[in-house]
Amino acid sequence: MSNQLDQLKQFTTVVADTGDFESMKAYAPRDATTNPSLILKAVQKDEYKALLIRAVKDNPGASLQAITDRLLILFGLEILKIVPGRVSTEVDARLSFDTAATAAKARELIALYEKAGIARERVLIKIASTWEGIRAAESLEKDGIHCNLTLLFSLAQAVACAEGKIQLISPFVGRILDWHKKAAGRDFAPAEDPGVLSVRAIYNYYKKFGHATEVMGASFRNIGEIRELAGCDLLTISPNLLQELQDSSGPLTRKLSPEDARTAAIEKIAIDEKSFRWMMNEDAMATEKLAEGIRLFAADAVKLEKMIQDAR
Repeated sequence: MSNQLDQLKQFTTVVADTGDFESMKAYAPRDATTNPSLILKAVQKDEYKALLIRAVKDNPGASLQAITDRLLILFGLEILKIVPGRVSTEVDARLSFDTAATAAKARELIALYEKAGIARERVLIKIASTWEGIRAAESLEKDGIHCNLTLLFSLAQAVACAEGKIQLISPFVGRILDWHKKAAGRDFAPAEDPGVLSVRAIYNYYKKFGHATEVMGASFRNIGEIRELAGCDLLTISPNLLQELQDSSGPLTRKLSPEDARTAAIEKIAIDEKSFRWMMNEDAMATEKLAEGIRLFAADAVKLEKMIQDAR
C-alpha cells in the first residue's frame, strides 16, 4: 500500500506550507504558500541569506517596503522553479483595512512577477480576509489577478469570498483549534476538532451552492486534522506533517466529497457589509484570531524590514 501522502494526493491537491526549497523538492507538492513569518524564518538560514543580500544590492535607494517586495518575489521565483503549479505571495498585513492600498500592492507584486517572465496564472496574491481585503480581492479577480484569502476563521468570511468570486480561501484549522482548546481547557479528537468542523462546513456550503472558490485547509497542528479533511480541494501542509504522512502506511479514507455536500441540509446565507460585520462580531474566535493573525504577520514584516536595513 502507498503511503498516506501519496494516497492523499489522489483526491486532494497537496501544497507545501514553507519557504524552504529543499522541503518542497522532497515532498513534490503542486503549489506552495508563503507568508511573512515563513520568509522571515527562511532568510535567517545561511542557505537563503543570499536572496536577502541580492534584494538589497539590486535595489539601491529603494524603500524598505520596496526591497521587501523584491525579496518576496525572489523567493516566489525560486519556488516556481520547483513546483509545477502556483505560489502564494502575501500583501503586507499592515494594509489589511485599506481596500485601495491592498489592491495597489497586489498589482505591484503581479507586475514584478510578470516582469520576471511569470504569468499571473501561476501566482496567488494572499490577502487577509477582512471586509476590506475581500473587496480588494474581488476587484483584482475581475482583472485576472487571482487571490488567496488568508486568516479565514468563519463561514461569514468564506461566504463573502465566494460571492466575491475569489479564486481560493485558506481557512486556518490549527488556529481555530488553539482558541477552542484554550477556551474549553481541553483538547479535541480530530473528528470533533473545531477547525476541522469549520472547514468541513465551508467545503459543504461551497459544493452545495455551486461556488467555484477553492477551499485550502491550512495551519494544521497534527495529521489527524489532515486525515479528517481528506478530499478537500487543497491542503497546505508544513514539512514536518508532510513527513509524518509520508511515513504513515495505513489506508486513508476520503472524508469530503461534492456528492455528499450536495445532499447536505444547509441554508443559504445572504452576506452584505452589515451582516458580515455582525456575524464576525458574534464570533469571538474569528474576531480574535483574525486580529491576532494580522498583528503577528505585521510584526514579522517589521522584523524582516529590520533585517533588510541591517543588510544595507
